[in-house]
Amino acid sequence: MTRGKYVAFEGLEGCGKSTHVARLAERLGAVATREPGGTVLGSALRSAMLDPANTSLSPRAEALLMAADRAQHVAEVVRPALEAGRHVVSDRSVYSSLAYQGHGRELGEAAVRRINDWALDGTWPDLVVLIDVPFEVLAERMKKRELDRFEREDRAFFERVHAGFLAMAAAEPARFAIVDGTPPKDALQDAVAATVAARLGIG
Repeated sequence: MTRGKYVAFEGLEGCGKSTHVARLAERLGAVATREPGGTVLGSALRSAMLDPANTSLSPRAEALLMAADRAQHVAEVVRPALEAGRHVVSDRSVYSSLAYQGHGRELGEAAVRRINDWALDGTWPDLVVLIDVPFEVLAERMKKRELDRFEREDRAFFERVHAGFLAMAAAEPARFAIVDGTPPKDALQDAVAATVAARLGIG
């Protein structure tokens, strides 16, 4: 049996990840999931980490909770699907931790990578689709929603996160594909599908 492919969508809040995870998963007949929150345990961890009232969570604790969610997610959802020959499309992945906790929280990408490499036990995404949208466009989109704990961070935080994503994409060009997130949804959907087909030969 051919092993499935693991595609992760990354980007800043408001870039359109959730929409295009759902659309690509439907196109591929893939398992659609998310981090954090792709399991019962993950949903509990997600609620704690995204709650704006939770102001006492330290950056290191946050990084460890994300890694715990990821370990359970890979063991319970991602790896079984891949081994059964199904593709997996995820809204966020390990690269969010590297960007948000490693760069945004300034814990250091190398330290966060070590924790998550152990948590993943070798199951890293085959392709990371990084949806890139200008800060000004994201700010307009975010005005339409109630903000969670991460979304309430300041511009400097998100600039560090964005720089982290771009640095990782430059360091791992075979794994990353950067797509412009500003076109209309249908046009972006076609661009994403074409990228996934060219990179992984699926779709």
